[in-house]
Amino acid sequence: MLPAVVKLCCGISYPHLRSMTGKQDESFLRFEPPTLWLLDEDMKPSPTKDQLFSSYVQQGQDAMQKALDMLSKTEGWKTEITEVIFNGVEICSKVMAGTRKVFRLQVVLDADVDELYDILFVRVEEMHQWNPSIQQVKILQRVGPETIITHEVSAGTAGNLIGQRDFLSVRHSCRQRSCAYLGGAAIQLESLPPQTGFVRAEDGPTCIIIEALDEDSSRSRFTWLLNMDVKGWLPTSLVNQALPRAQLDFTRHLRRRLAAGGTYCSLFPNDVIMSMCVVMSAYQLPLYMC
Repeated sequence: MLPAVVKLCCGISYPHLRSMTGKQDESFLRFEPPTLWLLDEDMKPSPTKDQLFSSYVQQGQDAMQKALDMLSKTEGWKTEITEVIFNGVEICSKVMAGTRKVFRLQVVLDADVDELYDILFVRVEEMHQWNPSIQQVKILQRVGPETIITHEVSAGTAGNLIGQRDFLSVRHSCRQRSCAYLGGAAIQLESLPPQTGFVRAEDGPTCIIIEALDEDSSRSRFTWLLNMDVKGWLPTSLVNQALPRAQLDFTRHLRRRLAAGGTYCSLFPNDVIMSMCVVMSAYQLPLYMC
């Protein structure tokens, strides 16, 4: 009875079938599953605040772990600079598989772990007060006590010959009894795309390790992995000369800050930009290439 009803209904709906003689096309009786349309990106539900925060924390933790993994591999490091004048600063470099050259600075500083952690993470927005190469550092989002999203803008140079850089980063910290870890990497936000007039450089994964000396907890062993893509039309060889020089400049500024107790110079990307320009001048390269 049911097949007859189906044929009758289909015959009424499709008159051309009634006119067919001989063979009958029953392909219309085969079941076709409904098409499942994928949601357009704009139609997907926006992540919740908790989901966003969890994502930022995960990105910060991943960046820190990747940077620590780089430092844990002791083979293959090549000494770039050993400066007695800087009280034992040593800078080594290593070409990572499938990535650019990274630089490792190691030095002992006359400050305890808490003081360095406070300067380099807690009071990050004060950078511009002590370092003329920084125009602004702004915390865009505090994702709890250990993770922040920051936007940093380098200061313009004399004559505006050097294009300004900006950096959008997630920074994550981890405190233990006698040491602190600071990690970070570039991040992308729809709410803050690359800005007109700036070259958006990228840092990371990078990290800092601050360890109290066993024999004197008022002093710290400081290890900094610098891993940066400055972007722009700059020769790789030039960048690789500028980065360790920037680390030396940083060490000098940080020690001056610690000695003064109220002056701070930047650890993060802008010292690199300034040092690159010094190197470019020495090689008589046009500064606008920055």
